Amino acid sequence: MIQINDLSFSYTKNTPYIIKNINLHIGKGTYTSIIGQNGSCKSTLVKLILKLLKPCKGSININTNKIGYVPQRIDNFNSQFPITVNEILQCHINILKIKNKNIIDNSLDSIGMLRFKNTLIGNLSGGQQQKVFIARALMGEPELLILDEPSTGVDIKSQNEIYSFIKNLNINKKITVISVEHNMEAALNNSSHIIKMKEGSALLFNALDYKNF
Repeated sequence: MIQINDLSFSYTKNTPYIIKNINLHIGKGTYTSIIGQNGSCKSTLVKLILKLLKPCKGSININTNKIGYVPQRIDNFNSQFPITVNEILQCHINILKIKNKNIIDNSLDSIGMLRFKNTLIGNLSGGQQQKVFIARALMGEPELLILDEPSTGVDIKSQNEIYSFIKNLNINKKITVISVEHNMEAALNNSSHIIKMKEGSALLFNALDYKNF
């Protein structure tokens, strides 16, 4: 699915690079969690995969254009934020030029959020908001789903529901998943593979092997 060759990057475009000569292969149908300490460039690697950033050296080849992305949850929604769940998803439909009139209902229903369709986003809990943005990412019927710390600011019950849903997508829908994680328990319990980032380097493990590492 994804082949990364000799990847190096810095925000200044000059040395020293903060990502250094990374070589990785992420297979189709896998569930890969990216772990590492703060500042280990986990989110930077994801932004390079998404082509939001351009490598200084090396290449990233992705064998699909159908990519869904769930960014880190933001906390600046409040009860006065004047936009509904439906309006947020409708904006995304317009951007993607999706013609399926049932796509919003279907996406929300798939993650148990249909009854909140006309609710202001600011009136939802952190976990409910995260589910909305997962539903948004799924509207383009992605073959690759990328999430950046999906459990941040989310209560335990919602975390369990979200990870169960993501794993179901991976196993039953065969969607390849990449998730930046600070939640080590979720990473080890749900992933088939682990990418460990440290000081600009990255190592790929089978998740079972990493538990015994």
